[in-house]
Amino acid sequence: MTVTATSPMPELDRPYDGLPSNAVADFDRDGFAHLRSVLTPETIAAYEPTITSEVIRLNTQDLPLAERDTYGKAFLQVTNLWEHNEKVKELVFSRRLARIAAELLGVRAVRLYHDQALYKEPSGGITPWHADQYYWPLSSDRCLTVWLPLQETPVEMGPLAFARGSHLFAYGRDLPISDQSEARLKETVREQNFEDVVEPFALGDASFHRGWTFHHAGSNRAAVPRRVMTVIYMDADIRVAEPTNDHQAADRSWMAGTAIGQVPDTPLNPVLYDARH
Repeated sequence: MTVTATSPMPELDRPYDGLPSNAVADFDRDGFAHLRSVLTPETIAAYEPTITSEVIRLNTQDLPLAERDTYGKAFLQVTNLWEHNEKVKELVFSRRLARIAAELLGVRAVRLYHDQALYKEPSGGITPWHADQYYWPLSSDRCLTVWLPLQETPVEMGPLAFARGSHLFAYGRDLPISDQSEARLKETVREQNFEDVVEPFALGDASFHRGWTFHHAGSNRAAVPRRVMTVIYMDADIRVAEPTNDHQAADRSWMAGTAIGQVPDTPLNPVLYDARH
């Protein structure tokens, strides 16, 4: 199933012309790409209030920050907002974002895995070092996350940061996000001399990172929330793999019960960009 673009913000469905000629090679080498001006501030402003409103409405975290564990202090997390709000769906189903994902991954088409809003509150804690694909029961590494801040994000707000080249390193792939992953992967990054790339994000910037790229974020030292929307894409031909942990078994719910070994071609996982169309 391929989605037909219907966004009232035409930019969301137009190709991005800022992808450098060496972007795919750099992405293969580094495991991430920080791209400038992926969307205009006007487009971000058109969607941020709705996303924020939905996060407030759907959030189920009611413990004070001081009473939460490390993961709970990292951010408020709300998943698959597109199912709850048609305007959010316009952004999540953006052909521009999906096309960038397909080009960076070197695949003809990508489909949706799911989206996540990640709101790091004022005084919110660190996001521990981890790799996303620990949670994903997928048959290949042709998958990535786009991290789209909904405001200018200086270093003091805890922008996402990446260990350059770590997606090629197998150690640590058995670690869920936790105090343990923070300690062990932080030490691994140091021992392996992976560069820890920490950069501010201008409004409209977005990053794309591979499923096995180790990444983390600092605490939010600002007086306002760090508001971020993420979308996870996968190769349109990827198949559901046998889960290797309980988290992967639970994550199969994002693919509507697709059987192991099958392509998750479901209403929850539409093809958002196909180079043939």
